[in-house]
Amino acid sequence: MKILVGMSGGVDSSAAALLLKKAGYDVIGATMSIWDKAQNFKNMTGKEGCFSPHEEEDIAAARKVCQKLDIPYHVIDCTAEYKKIVLSNFKAEYLAGRTPNPCVLCNATIKFSALPLAARAAGIEFDKFATGHYAGVRFNQENGRYQLLCGKDPRKDQAYFLYRLSQEQLAGIMLPLGSYTKAEIRELAKEAGLEVCDKPDSQDFYTGDINDIIQEAPRSGNFVNSEGKILGQHQGFWNFTIGQRRGMGIAAEKPLYVIALHPETNEVVLGFADETMQQGLIAGRMNWISISAPETALHCEAKIRSSQKPVRVTVTPEENDCFKVEFEDLQKALTPGQSVVFYRDGTVLGGGFIQSVF
Repeated sequence: MKILVGMSGGVDSSAAALLLKKAGYDVIGATMSIWDKAQNFKNMTGKEGCFSPHEEEDIAAARKVCQKLDIPYHVIDCTAEYKKIVLSNFKAEYLAGRTPNPCVLCNATIKFSALPLAARAAGIEFDKFATGHYAGVRFNQENGRYQLLCGKDPRKDQAYFLYRLSQEQLAGIMLPLGSYTKAEIRELAKEAGLEVCDKPDSQDFYTGDINDIIQEAPRSGNFVNSEGKILGQHQGFWNFTIGQRRGMGIAAEKPLYVIALHPETNEVVLGFADETMQQGLIAGRMNWISISAPETALHCEAKIRSSQKPVRVTVTPEENDCFKVEFEDLQKALTPGQSVVFYRDGTVLGGGFIQSVF
C-alpha cells in the first residue's frame, strides 16, 4: 500500500514516515508550500510558525529526511488555496470581532484536502494520506462511522485540531503517532539518525504582527467598561481578543481584561477577572464525527482550547443546526470564533465554532 505523508520538516511528520516505512508501507513524502513569496510582510518576529518566509528551511529539512529514509519527496504548491481559504477567513473573522483558529481550518481544507488532491492531480499515486498528528482514527462497526481518537499523550494530543475532518477524509488517512508520547517519538527519530530529532515544535501558525495579514489601516476607537464609560483609546478593535490582559496601557485598581469586542462601534470592552467568566455558549457550523448530530440533550466533556483539560458540559440542540453548550463550572474567556470540541472516553464526538457566549 502506498502512503503519502505530509511532511513539515519537523520531528513528528518525519517520525510518521519512519514508522510507516518500518511497517512495510511504500512511503512518499510531500510538503505543502503555502508561503507566497510576493507577500511583503514587514513585522516578522521569528520563524517558529508554520506560515513563514523561512518555509524553504523546512522544505530542505523534509527533503533531507526523505533522502535518509530513501523515499520519494515532492513539494506541492498550495499557496493559492491557503490564501483564498485560510488567510481570507483569518482577516474576515478578526474584522467581525471574532478570533479564529487557522490551524483548525487549515487541517480540514488544506492539509487533508488541497494537499492530497493536488498531489493526485500532479500524478502522484497513493492509497492513503498520513500526517504526524498525535491522534488516531478507527472505524466503528456498530454505527458505521469513522472515529477520531485522542492521542496517548494528553500534553501533545492534537485531536482538537482535527475535529472538522469529514467521514470521507477520515476514511482515507492514517495517524501513526496516536499511540506514542512526544519523548518516544524524539527517541525513535534519534535512533534512526534523523537530524530533526531535537528540532523545536512550531509555536503558532504565524509569529509576526497579525496586521500583516489583516492589512487594515489604524482606526481610533475607545476602550470602555461594561457600563460604557470611556477608559482610553486604541487603534483598532481587531488588535485585541477576548481574555487579553496586556497591551491596553490603562492603569486600574486591578488587572483589566478584554471581555467583549464591538466591531460596529470600534469599541473594546474591558472588565475585571470576574467579568471574564461565563456559563455557556452557542456553537454553530457543527461537524459531528463519531456520532450523528444529537437530537436530545447530550452529556459529555468539552474543550474550548486545545491545551485545556476536558470539562463536563450539557449540549442541547437549538434552531438552525446550532447547539447550546452549558458548562458545569464557569469558564474563563469563552471566545467567539474559536472552537468547542466534544469528547467521551478518549473519542472526539464532534465540535463547532463558538458563535456567542452567555
